[in-house]
Amino acid sequence: MSENLALNLIRSVERGAELPAVRLDDRVLSYGALDDLTARVAGLLREHGVAPGDRVGIMLPNVPQFAVAYYGVLRAGGIVVPMNVLLKRREVAFYLGDPEARVLLAWHEFAEEAMAGAAETGAECIIARPGEFEQLLAAADPVREVAAKVGSDTAVILYTSGTTARPKGAELTHANLRRNVEAMTSMFGLGPDDVLLGALPLFHAFGQTCGLNAAIAAGACLSLIARFDPGAALEIIQRDRVNVFEGVPTMYSALLAHAGADEYDVSCLRLCVSGGAALPVEVLRGFETAFQCIVLEGYGLSETSPVASFNHPDHERRPGSIGTPIEGVEMKLVDDDGQEVAPGEVGEIAIRGHNVMKSYWQRPDATGQAISADGWFRSGDLARVDDDGYYFIVDRKKELIIRGGYNVYPREIEEVLYEHPAVHECAVIGIPHSSLGEEVCAAVALKPGAEATADELRAFVKSQVAAYKYPRAVWLVDALPKGATGKILKREIAVRAELRVLAAPTEGRA
Repeated sequence: MSENLALNLIRSVERGAELPAVRLDDRVLSYGALDDLTARVAGLLREHGVAPGDRVGIMLPNVPQFAVAYYGVLRAGGIVVPMNVLLKRREVAFYLGDPEARVLLAWHEFAEEAMAGAAETGAECIIARPGEFEQLLAAADPVREVAAKVGSDTAVILYTSGTTARPKGAELTHANLRRNVEAMTSMFGLGPDDVLLGALPLFHAFGQTCGLNAAIAAGACLSLIARFDPGAALEIIQRDRVNVFEGVPTMYSALLAHAGADEYDVSCLRLCVSGGAALPVEVLRGFETAFQCIVLEGYGLSETSPVASFNHPDHERRPGSIGTPIEGVEMKLVDDDGQEVAPGEVGEIAIRGHNVMKSYWQRPDATGQAISADGWFRSGDLARVDDDGYYFIVDRKKELIIRGGYNVYPREIEEVLYEHPAVHECAVIGIPHSSLGEEVCAAVALKPGAEATADELRAFVKSQVAAYKYPRAVWLVDALPKGATGKILKREIAVRAELRVLAAPTEGRA
């Protein structure tokens, strides 16, 4: 029996083809219409030579066409490679070249960078422009059957890089995603009468599993917001009677701080879900008081499909905690040698279960370092666990920066800085920020005799990476602090006083 994730769509069509599946403002796709369009995407891909197992890039924002393309690729038996629409040419080329993607489906507003990156790898770029894309699909011969897949077949490759310079593609299987979705739909109690707000980026694991895939599996409606704005989100919640909101902490802070928030009718909300970063307890409590809706916080990574633990709605919820492992998943805390730490001690979170990725795409060494022989995945996050099994994140072992819910990998930005002819050495770090969570900053030492201004270096990086990645603050230093082995010690980098003041949370703010 096939375990293709796309079968979730087929089952929901059978339960109610006329029910709304995906909405963006006035445009509503029913399950029947979504089913037909995905069949036509499968046919279009076949015409372009895509065979089962081939990789297909999707560089689309939160629009109905994302769901159409995503399930169309899966229906054809292909492997989805989700991509941030803000990527620049060099990044697009890597995301396509590393998995050897045959085709890229890209949104028209980002066509220039998408086409330039695709041209470097030889991938065919199909531009999705509203109206024209639908005409293109109408001309394609639909492929109604869903390609047969076993659970261990790769469905999606999500790129993540941790502290390494070269991003790694986490291979998530059909079984990984199906089981994670089943856990989420059961935990959230999702059904055909539910409306979820699609504010999370669909190219991200959180938005994909807990938003798109959970909604489709439950036969619910996903009401999209193309780009998060607190006022627009409140309007959509009121208009569409959204009862499930999923977001990252910065979204909760923005909604809580929005002027006039109390003018919207949000009584329809029954459940709010937070992930992606730690949700400040003050924000959680303030939001629940203002919106009269419980917030459940969870934890996971791209490599774990992504959900590993949650504050379960039918159990005690502990603010500040990432909860307990979801059904079918185990967690423990280990030391650097992989041995379980003593009760009460801080250790690295290790995860084992149906949610752990198959491997890093064509990176056996990296896979072996991340996953032990008996299936435990090392997360890189440090935590403690209380006597009742609730986990509390205490720090990040990795140097990942989370800016406004987006992951920024310092080494990637450092590599770009090192391309500047005046740069001798550099270090990219995150500084706490009141609304974004963290801001990207860089300390740079120039080569002897070389000249460059901080503004010049910032502009240099900005021209080559997505807008959320470049360092907003750059400062020049004579040298960076180093350890005995010559490794740069980021924790000892002196941050300019004015940056600490500007980035510090405003006193009294939730």
